[in-house]
Amino acid sequence: MKFTKSQIKYFLATVSLFAALHLQSYGDGFPVRPKRLILNPSVTYFFANQAWDSVRVKHPFPLNGKYTSLTYSLSAEYGLSRRWTLVALLPYTMSTFEQTGFKSTANGLTDLETGIRYYIANIDYRYYFMITGTAITPLYTNPNLGYGESGAELKLSFAGSGHLFGLADFFQLENAVRQYFGTQGPEQDRYSGTFGLALDSRFKNQLSVSLGGFYSTSSFTKLQLNPAINKNFAFNQVSLSYGHTFSRTISAFVTGGTFINGRNTGDGSSVSFSLIIKAFR
Repeated sequence: MKFTKSQIKYFLATVSLFAALHLQSYGDGFPVRPKRLILNPSVTYFFANQAWDSVRVKHPFPLNGKYTSLTYSLSAEYGLSRRWTLVALLPYTMSTFEQTGFKSTANGLTDLETGIRYYIANIDYRYYFMITGTAITPLYTNPNLGYGESGAELKLSFAGSGHLFGLADFFQLENAVRQYFGTQGPEQDRYSGTFGLALDSRFKNQLSVSLGGFYSTSSFTKLQLNPAINKNFAFNQVSLSYGHTFSRTISAFVTGGTFINGRNTGDGSSVSFSLIIKAFR
C-alpha cells in the first residue's frame, strides 16, 4: 500500500497531539492539597517520515514526505478539598506536512479539556485510587486540528510510592475511555503505566520509564472519504524521562518517546520539556 498526501495528513492530524499530551502527565495520581494550584506548562516536538498502514505494515512517506508538529500545552489542577480537585488542559499546536513540491500547515488551539477529579481511597497514604471525569470542547474550525466535536472522558488511575534498592520509587497506572458525540465520533481507549526512581536521597533527580498506547475506533472506516482526521488508529509508545527539582515550587522534566508499533498512524518520535509549578500553597 502506498500513501497519498491526504491519507498521511489523515493519519497524523490528531495522533501527534495525543502523543504530546501523553508525554507530560507527571503530577497525576497523587493528591493535591486544598487551595493549592499545580501548573504544568510543556512544549513537545513530534516528527514522522514513515507510517503504519491498516494491516500494520510500515512504509516511508512518498516524495521525501515528513510531518512535524510543535505543541504547547498548559494543564492545571486546583484542590477543592482533600478528595476533590478541578483539572484543565489547553493545547496549542503548529503542524507541517511536506513533500517534494508540496507543503501544508495548520496552527491553532485544539480541544479544551475541563473536569473534576475524585480521590476514591488510599492505602496507608502510599497508594491512591482516583477517578477523573472530563468534558472536551473544540476551540477551532480548521478540520486539520482535530475532530471538531464535543466529547467526554472517564479515567481511572492508581498510583503509589515505595523504596527499591534503598531509593524512593513511584508508579502510576491509568486507563481512560473517551467518546466524541458526533454521528461518527470515535470511541477511544488510552492506557499507560509509569515507573520512576529517585536518583538521590534528597529527591532532587529522578528517572522514569513509561509504556502506553491509544486505540481509536469509529463507524467511519474509509480513509479516502475524509482526509482531515483519523478516527480508526492504534499505537503503542515508550518514553524515558529525567526530572530535576529546583525547589519546593518548581521541577523540570525532559522526556523522549517513540512509537513501537501502530495501525493507521505515523511512526513518530518526540521530545518534550515540561515544568511543574506549585503556584501557591
